[in-house]
Amino acid sequence: MNIAIIGMGRLGSSIAEAATKAGHHIALAITSKNSQDLTIEALSKCDVAIECSVPSKAVEHLLLCAQANIPSIAGTTAWIDQKPTVEAAFIENKGAFLYASNFSIGMNIMFMINEKLAQVMGEHLDYKAAITEVHHIHKLDAPSGTAISLAKGVFNHHSVYDTWSLEKNEMNNNLHIDAQRESEVSGIHEVNYSSDIDQISIKHHAYNRKGFAQGALLAANWIIGKQGIFTMRDVLNLD
Repeated sequence: MNIAIIGMGRLGSSIAEAATKAGHHIALAITSKNSQDLTIEALSKCDVAIECSVPSKAVEHLLLCAQANIPSIAGTTAWIDQKPTVEAAFIENKGAFLYASNFSIGMNIMFMINEKLAQVMGEHLDYKAAITEVHHIHKLDAPSGTAISLAKGVFNHHSVYDTWSLEKNEMNNNLHIDAQRESEVSGIHEVNYSSDIDQISIKHHAYNRKGFAQGALLAANWIIGKQGIFTMRDVLNLD
């Protein structure tokens, strides 16, 4: 693959390293210092674009990718309130777009398990749900996009919860997300259901960024030649 990586931070650099080792070519590597190189002409020479920059620039980058009609995947979080606009642009240009709050194969399996568990626990209201996420101190958003995805999975399948907050409160419909920032932690996400009797937990612990890079490359290869809006569930055939 000839890959455009937009954003060469921790995730982008990990993807570039993994892609090179796998024999792919990084045709375009965009940072804040060479952002002027991100053009339709440059993108047209690539097979796929991977957007992993910063929330304030993600939409601008993705709309350009849609205009260039290049298959694109996005891993940047904290901008998804504008996701309908981005998806509409790809649909209008008959392109292909995939957003993932987390590219890890293991985490996407946990998303599926989380939804099933929420459905079951919606029948057992003595259990109070909560989410804990731990990331490195350099992470810009809190809670993480992955934690929000887990929360939405609960909302869509549990009979009670429909909102989240970083602060604990006594509202029955509120899901508490405890966002912790520690040293160089790559990512820990845990969903707990606690009662006076016991606790049920599911947990994903990313030991390093290799899983994110592996999943991103899998998605990038998969989306080439496709048309439409996709998720990692489509890539992993989890539905």
